[in-house]
Amino acid sequence: MFRVGIVGDGYTAADLLRLLAHHEQAEAVRIFSTENIGRRIDEVYPHLIGFSELICEESNWDLLKEECDLVFLALPHGLSVSIAMELLPAGVKCVDLGADFRLKDAGLYEEYYELTHPAPELLEEAVYGLPEIYREEIKQASLIANPGCFPTGAILPLVPLLEAGVLESSNLVIDSKSGVSGAGRSPKASSHFCEVNEGVKAYGVGTHRHGPEIAQELSRAAGKTVEMVFTPHLIPMNRGILTTIYARLRTTADPGLVRLVLEEKYRNENFVRVLPAGVMPHTKWVYGSNLLDIGIYVDEKSRHVILVSALDNLVKGASGQAIQNMNLLLGLEENNGLKLAGIHP
Repeated sequence: MFRVGIVGDGYTAADLLRLLAHHEQAEAVRIFSTENIGRRIDEVYPHLIGFSELICEESNWDLLKEECDLVFLALPHGLSVSIAMELLPAGVKCVDLGADFRLKDAGLYEEYYELTHPAPELLEEAVYGLPEIYREEIKQASLIANPGCFPTGAILPLVPLLEAGVLESSNLVIDSKSGVSGAGRSPKASSHFCEVNEGVKAYGVGTHRHGPEIAQELSRAAGKTVEMVFTPHLIPMNRGILTTIYARLRTTADPGLVRLVLEEKYRNENFVRVLPAGVMPHTKWVYGSNLLDIGIYVDEKSRHVILVSALDNLVKGASGQAIQNMNLLLGLEENNGLKLAGIHP
Protein backbone atom coordinates (compact mmCIF):
# COMPACT_ATOMS: atom_id res chain seq x y z
CA MET A 1 0.00 0.00 0.00
CA PHE A 2 1.43 3.37 -1.04
CA ARG A 3 1.33 6.11 1.60
CA VAL A 4 0.49 9.67 0.65
CA GLY A 5 0.38 12.99 2.42
CA ILE A 6 -1.77 16.07 1.84
CA VAL A 7 -0.63 19.63 2.53
CA GLY A 8 -3.69 21.85 2.83
CA ASP A 9 -7.25 21.37 4.10
CA GLY A 10 -9.47 23.13 1.56
CA TYR A 11 -12.07 21.72 -0.81
CA THR A 12 -9.50 19.97 -2.99
CA ALA A 13 -7.97 18.27 0.06
CA ALA A 14 -11.42 17.07 1.13
CA ASP A 15 -12.08 15.64 -2.32
CA LEU A 16 -8.68 13.94 -2.31
CA LEU A 17 -9.67 12.15 0.89
CA ARG A 18 -13.13 11.28 -0.46
CA LEU A 19 -11.61 9.65 -3.53
CA LEU A 20 -8.67 8.02 -1.76
CA ALA A 21 -11.13 6.28 0.56
CA HIS A 22 -12.06 4.14 -2.48
CA HIS A 23 -8.48 3.57 -3.63
CA GLU A 24 -7.20 0.00 -3.48
CA GLN A 25 -3.47 0.70 -3.32
CA ALA A 26 -2.94 4.12 -1.75
CA GLU A 27 -3.94 5.66 1.57
CA ALA A 28 -3.61 9.12 3.07
CA VAL A 29 -1.51 9.01 6.23
CA ARG A 30 -0.94 12.71 6.98
CA ILE A 31 -2.76 15.98 6.41
CA PHE A 32 -1.19 19.32 7.26
CA SER A 33 -3.15 22.46 8.01
CA THR A 34 -2.78 25.96 9.40
CA GLU A 35 -6.31 26.89 10.53
CA ASN A 36 -7.51 23.49 11.80
CA ILE A 37 -4.49 22.08 13.62
CA GLY A 38 -5.59 19.46 16.16
CA ARG A 39 -9.01 18.88 14.62
CA ARG A 40 -10.06 15.64 12.94
CA ILE A 41 -10.68 16.14 9.27
CA ASP A 42 -14.13 14.52 9.58
CA GLU A 43 -14.97 17.28 12.05
CA VAL A 44 -14.00 19.90 9.49
CA TYR A 45 -15.81 17.96 6.74
CA PRO A 46 -18.52 15.76 8.29
CA HIS A 47 -19.22 14.00 4.98
CA LEU A 48 -15.90 12.18 5.61
CA ILE A 49 -17.17 10.55 8.85
CA GLY A 50 -16.40 6.85 8.52
CA PHE A 51 -13.97 7.46 5.66
CA SER A 52 -11.06 9.35 7.24
CA GLU A 53 -9.98 9.87 10.83
CA LEU A 54 -6.85 11.88 10.06
CA ILE A 55 -6.02 14.73 12.42
CA CYS A 56 -4.95 18.03 10.90
CA GLU A 57 -1.36 18.63 11.94
CA GLU A 58 1.16 21.42 11.88
CA SER A 59 3.49 21.08 8.90
CA ASN A 60 6.48 18.79 9.41
CA TRP A 61 8.38 17.99 6.22
CA ASP A 62 10.54 15.38 7.95
CA LEU A 63 7.42 13.30 8.65
CA LEU A 64 6.48 13.39 4.99
CA LYS A 65 9.99 12.38 3.96
CA GLU A 66 9.95 9.43 6.37
CA GLU A 67 6.42 8.19 5.75
CA CYS A 68 5.20 9.16 2.28
CA ASP A 69 5.80 7.96 -1.25
CA LEU A 70 3.94 10.94 -2.69
CA VAL A 71 2.54 14.24 -1.42
CA PHE A 72 -0.32 16.33 -2.77
CA LEU A 73 0.28 20.07 -2.41
CA ALA A 74 -3.26 21.44 -2.16
CA LEU A 75 -2.28 25.05 -1.55
CA PRO A 76 -2.78 28.55 -2.96
CA HIS A 77 -0.19 29.76 -5.45
CA GLY A 78 3.18 30.77 -4.07
CA LEU A 79 3.30 28.19 -1.28
CA SER A 80 4.23 24.94 -3.03
CA VAL A 81 7.72 25.66 -4.37
CA SER A 82 9.61 25.62 -1.07
CA ILE A 83 7.87 22.39 -0.01
CA ALA A 84 8.63 20.66 -3.30
CA MET A 85 12.27 21.71 -2.93
CA GLU A 86 12.31 19.95 0.46
CA LEU A 87 10.59 16.75 -0.66
CA LEU A 88 11.92 16.04 -4.13
CA PRO A 89 15.60 15.54 -3.08
CA ALA A 90 14.34 13.00 -0.51
CA GLY A 91 12.70 10.94 -3.26
CA VAL A 92 9.13 11.99 -2.43
CA LYS A 93 7.06 12.59 -5.57
CA CYS A 94 4.88 15.71 -5.60
CA VAL A 95 1.61 16.62 -7.31
CA ASP A 96 0.99 20.35 -7.02
CA LEU A 97 -2.68 21.28 -7.29
CA GLY A 98 -1.74 24.97 -7.23
CA ALA A 99 -0.30 27.13 -9.99
CA ASP A 100 3.39 27.24 -9.09
CA PHE A 101 4.63 24.89 -11.83
CA ARG A 102 2.04 25.20 -14.61
CA LEU A 103 3.61 28.02 -16.60
CA LYS A 104 6.94 27.25 -18.25
CA ASP A 105 7.76 30.96 -18.52
CA ALA A 106 8.82 32.40 -15.14
CA GLY A 107 8.13 35.88 -16.51
CA LEU A 108 4.50 35.01 -17.18
CA TYR A 109 4.21 33.58 -13.67
CA GLU A 110 5.51 36.86 -12.25
CA GLU A 111 3.17 38.90 -14.46
CA TYR A 112 -0.02 36.98 -13.63
CA TYR A 113 0.67 35.90 -10.05
CA GLU A 114 2.67 38.96 -8.99
CA LEU A 115 5.42 36.81 -7.48
CA THR A 116 8.99 36.14 -8.50
CA HIS A 117 9.32 32.39 -8.98
CA PRO A 118 11.83 31.13 -6.39
CA ALA A 119 12.93 28.07 -8.40
CA PRO A 120 12.54 28.66 -12.14
CA GLU A 121 14.77 25.66 -12.79
CA LEU A 122 11.94 23.43 -11.57
CA LEU A 123 9.57 24.73 -14.26
CA GLU A 124 11.28 22.62 -16.88
CA GLU A 125 11.39 19.58 -14.62
CA ALA A 126 7.67 19.74 -13.82
CA VAL A 127 5.35 17.87 -16.19
CA TYR A 128 1.98 19.40 -16.99
CA GLY A 129 -0.47 16.90 -15.56
CA LEU A 130 -2.95 16.20 -18.34
CA PRO A 131 -2.65 12.40 -18.64
CA GLU A 132 -4.53 12.28 -21.92
CA ILE A 133 -1.83 14.50 -23.47
CA TYR A 134 1.33 13.80 -21.43
CA ARG A 135 0.82 10.28 -20.10
CA GLU A 136 4.28 8.90 -20.89
CA GLU A 137 6.07 11.98 -19.56
CA ILE A 138 4.05 11.82 -16.33
CA LYS A 139 5.08 8.21 -15.75
CA GLN A 140 8.75 9.24 -15.70
CA ALA A 141 8.34 12.39 -13.60
CA SER A 142 8.70 13.30 -9.94
CA LEU A 143 6.93 16.68 -10.02
CA ILE A 144 3.50 17.19 -11.58
CA ALA A 145 1.83 20.52 -12.25
CA ASN A 146 -1.82 19.58 -11.91
CA PRO A 147 -3.73 21.71 -14.46
CA GLY A 148 -6.24 24.37 -13.61
CA CYS A 149 -9.92 23.51 -13.87
CA PHE A 150 -10.73 25.97 -16.68
CA PRO A 151 -7.68 24.91 -18.74
CA THR A 152 -8.66 21.24 -18.52
CA GLY A 153 -12.07 22.01 -20.01
CA ALA A 154 -10.56 24.06 -22.83
CA ILE A 155 -7.38 22.15 -23.66
CA LEU A 156 -8.72 18.61 -23.99
CA PRO A 157 -11.25 19.42 -26.74
CA LEU A 158 -8.86 21.69 -28.67
CA VAL A 159 -5.41 20.07 -28.53
CA PRO A 160 -6.12 17.07 -30.82
CA LEU A 161 -7.74 19.33 -33.43
CA LEU A 162 -4.91 21.86 -33.38
CA GLU A 163 -2.30 19.10 -33.57
CA ALA A 164 -4.08 17.60 -36.57
CA GLY A 165 -4.35 20.97 -38.32
CA VAL A 166 -8.15 20.81 -38.44
CA LEU A 167 -8.79 24.20 -36.82
CA GLU A 168 -7.45 27.68 -37.41
CA SER A 169 -5.14 28.77 -34.59
CA SER A 170 -6.54 32.33 -34.61
CA ASN A 171 -9.80 33.81 -33.34
CA LEU A 172 -10.40 31.07 -30.79
CA VAL A 173 -13.08 32.09 -28.28
CA ILE A 174 -13.32 30.17 -24.99
CA ASP A 175 -16.31 30.94 -22.76
CA SER A 176 -16.45 29.10 -19.42
CA LYS A 177 -18.98 29.04 -16.61
CA SER A 178 -17.96 27.73 -13.19
CA GLY A 179 -19.58 26.76 -9.93
CA VAL A 180 -18.70 28.70 -6.78
CA SER A 181 -16.47 26.01 -5.25
CA GLY A 182 -13.85 27.08 -7.79
CA ALA A 183 -13.25 30.12 -5.60
CA GLY A 184 -12.11 27.91 -2.71
CA ARG A 185 -13.32 27.52 0.86
CA SER A 186 -11.96 30.75 2.34
CA PRO A 187 -14.75 33.31 2.74
CA LYS A 188 -14.79 36.11 0.17
CA ALA A 189 -17.39 38.82 -0.34
CA SER A 190 -17.67 37.90 -4.02
CA SER A 191 -18.69 34.31 -3.21
CA HIS A 192 -21.27 35.04 -0.49
CA PHE A 193 -24.70 33.54 -1.13
CA CYS A 194 -26.38 36.90 -1.74
CA GLU A 195 -23.67 37.91 -4.19
CA VAL A 196 -23.89 34.71 -6.25
CA ASN A 197 -27.45 33.40 -6.01
CA GLU A 198 -29.85 34.19 -8.88
CA GLY A 199 -27.20 35.84 -10.98
CA VAL A 200 -24.37 35.26 -13.44
CA LYS A 201 -21.31 37.43 -13.91
CA ALA A 202 -18.11 37.49 -15.93
CA TYR A 203 -14.91 38.03 -13.99
CA GLY A 204 -11.19 38.28 -14.66
CA VAL A 205 -12.08 39.46 -18.17
CA GLY A 206 -8.88 39.56 -20.17
CA THR A 207 -6.76 39.06 -17.05
CA HIS A 208 -7.67 35.64 -15.60
CA ARG A 209 -4.62 33.63 -14.55
CA HIS A 210 -5.76 30.54 -16.41
CA GLY A 211 -5.56 32.40 -19.72
CA PRO A 212 -1.79 32.04 -20.24
CA GLU A 213 -1.96 28.43 -19.10
CA ILE A 214 -4.50 27.65 -21.83
CA ALA A 215 -2.53 29.62 -24.42
CA GLN A 216 0.68 27.79 -23.51
CA GLU A 217 -0.78 24.34 -24.17
CA LEU A 218 -2.76 25.32 -27.27
CA SER A 219 0.29 27.01 -28.78
CA ARG A 220 2.36 23.89 -28.20
CA ALA A 221 -0.29 21.82 -29.98
CA ALA A 222 -0.61 24.26 -32.90
CA GLY A 223 3.15 24.65 -33.28
CA LYS A 224 2.79 28.43 -33.14
CA THR A 225 1.29 31.12 -30.94
CA VAL A 226 -2.49 30.91 -30.91
CA GLU A 227 -4.79 33.91 -30.88
CA MET A 228 -7.48 33.34 -28.28
CA VAL A 229 -9.88 35.04 -25.93
CA PHE A 230 -10.82 33.40 -22.62
CA THR A 231 -13.67 34.66 -20.44
CA PRO A 232 -14.79 32.92 -17.22
CA HIS A 233 -18.20 33.39 -15.60
CA LEU A 234 -19.49 32.58 -12.13
CA ILE A 235 -22.69 30.52 -11.99
CA PRO A 236 -24.84 29.91 -8.87
CA MET A 237 -24.09 26.19 -8.50
CA ASN A 238 -21.69 24.33 -6.24
CA ARG A 239 -19.62 22.30 -8.70
CA GLY A 240 -19.05 22.09 -12.40
CA ILE A 241 -17.63 23.93 -15.38
CA LEU A 242 -19.31 24.23 -18.76
CA THR A 243 -17.00 25.54 -21.49
CA THR A 244 -18.16 26.61 -24.93
CA ILE A 245 -15.43 27.01 -27.54
CA TYR A 246 -15.87 28.80 -30.89
CA ALA A 247 -13.37 28.08 -33.67
CA ARG A 248 -13.10 27.93 -37.45
CA LEU A 249 -12.18 25.04 -39.72
CA ARG A 250 -9.05 25.47 -41.76
CA THR A 251 -9.84 26.01 -45.43
CA THR A 252 -8.46 22.61 -46.40
CA ALA A 253 -10.09 20.64 -43.57
CA ASP A 254 -13.05 18.33 -44.12
CA PRO A 255 -15.83 19.13 -41.58
CA GLY A 256 -16.12 15.44 -40.72
CA LEU A 257 -12.57 15.46 -39.36
CA VAL A 258 -13.65 17.27 -36.18
CA ARG A 259 -15.56 14.30 -34.83
CA LEU A 260 -13.20 11.76 -36.40
CA VAL A 261 -10.11 13.24 -34.75
CA LEU A 262 -11.69 13.62 -31.31
CA GLU A 263 -13.24 10.14 -31.32
CA GLU A 264 -9.96 8.59 -32.41
CA LYS A 265 -7.97 10.48 -29.76
CA TYR A 266 -10.24 9.64 -26.85
CA ARG A 267 -11.71 6.27 -27.87
CA ASN A 268 -9.69 4.32 -25.29
CA GLU A 269 -9.54 6.94 -22.55
CA ASN A 270 -11.07 6.26 -19.15
CA PHE A 271 -12.23 9.78 -18.44
CA VAL A 272 -12.97 11.65 -21.68
CA ARG A 273 -16.27 10.96 -23.42
CA VAL A 274 -17.00 12.29 -26.90
CA LEU A 275 -20.79 12.45 -26.94
CA PRO A 276 -22.92 11.27 -29.88
CA ALA A 277 -23.96 13.73 -32.57
CA GLY A 278 -26.71 16.04 -31.36
CA VAL A 279 -25.93 15.48 -27.65
CA MET A 280 -24.40 18.34 -25.68
CA PRO A 281 -22.81 18.02 -22.22
CA HIS A 282 -24.53 18.79 -18.94
CA THR A 283 -22.58 19.49 -15.75
CA LYS A 284 -24.88 17.16 -13.81
CA TRP A 285 -23.77 14.19 -15.91
CA VAL A 286 -20.20 14.53 -14.63
CA TYR A 287 -20.93 15.84 -11.10
CA GLY A 288 -18.69 14.09 -8.56
CA SER A 289 -16.82 12.14 -11.25
CA ASN A 290 -13.45 12.38 -12.99
CA LEU A 291 -15.16 12.51 -16.38
CA LEU A 292 -14.97 15.21 -19.04
CA ASP A 293 -17.66 15.20 -21.71
CA ILE A 294 -17.27 16.81 -25.14
CA GLY A 295 -20.09 17.81 -27.48
CA ILE A 296 -19.51 18.79 -31.12
CA TYR A 297 -21.33 21.00 -33.59
CA VAL A 298 -19.97 21.88 -37.04
CA ASP A 299 -21.67 24.34 -39.39
CA GLU A 300 -20.45 23.20 -42.79
CA LYS A 301 -21.64 26.34 -44.60
CA SER A 302 -19.98 28.90 -42.34
CA ARG A 303 -17.21 26.48 -41.31
CA HIS A 304 -17.74 27.41 -37.67
CA VAL A 305 -17.01 24.76 -35.06
CA ILE A 306 -18.58 24.79 -31.60
CA LEU A 307 -17.15 22.49 -28.95
CA VAL A 308 -18.78 22.17 -25.54
CA SER A 309 -17.16 20.47 -22.55
CA ALA A 310 -18.34 19.72 -19.03
CA LEU A 311 -16.36 18.62 -15.98
CA ASP A 312 -16.50 18.73 -12.20
CA ASN A 313 -14.06 21.47 -11.24
CA LEU A 314 -13.10 19.71 -7.99
CA VAL A 315 -12.55 16.27 -9.58
CA LYS A 316 -11.32 16.22 -13.19
CA GLY A 317 -10.55 19.90 -12.64
CA ALA A 318 -8.47 19.25 -9.51
CA SER A 319 -8.40 16.30 -7.08
CA GLY A 320 -9.53 13.49 -9.39
CA GLN A 321 -6.98 14.49 -11.99
CA ALA A 322 -4.36 14.68 -9.21
CA ILE A 323 -5.12 11.07 -8.26
CA GLN A 324 -5.04 10.07 -11.93
CA ASN A 325 -1.55 11.59 -12.03
CA MET A 326 -0.60 9.85 -8.79
CA ASN A 327 -1.61 6.50 -10.25
CA LEU A 328 0.65 7.07 -13.23
CA LEU A 329 3.56 8.23 -11.06
CA LEU A 330 3.29 5.15 -8.85
CA GLY A 331 2.79 2.66 -11.67
CA LEU A 332 -0.82 1.88 -10.73
CA GLU A 333 -3.94 1.33 -12.81
CA GLU A 334 -4.86 4.81 -13.99
CA ASN A 335 -8.51 4.66 -12.95
CA ASN A 336 -7.85 3.23 -9.47
CA GLY A 337 -10.03 5.14 -6.99
CA LEU A 338 -11.78 6.99 -9.82
CA LYS A 339 -14.28 4.47 -11.17
CA LEU A 340 -17.23 6.74 -10.50
CA ALA A 341 -20.14 7.76 -12.71
CA GLY A 342 -21.58 11.24 -12.41
CA ILE A 343 -24.45 11.95 -10.00
CA HIS A 344 -27.73 12.77 -11.72
CA PRO A 345 -30.15 14.32 -11.06
